[in-house]
Amino acid sequence: MWKDWWAIYGGRCSGIAAGLFFGIIYLIVGFWDMLFCALLIGIGYWIGKQRDENRGPILPWDRLTEWVTDRWPWSR
Repeated sequence: MWKDWWAIYGGRCSGIAAGLFFGIIYLIVGFWDMLFCALLIGIGYWIGKQRDENRGPILPWDRLTEWVTDRWPWSR
């Protein structure tokens, strides 16, 4: 049961855990930091969901490097 659950929702859970971990580290200061913590948890959830759905990389590195080398040929 747990293996099936982890196979389906593992990325989301690990993303939330990572966001929560970094958020708690940042949270020690106050209210606005708590809002930043919620943002980190949301971003972690979104990245984990992308991983679970096998949508590929979050940043299209191949398109990004192609754009940079086309725009600035000296950067090769």
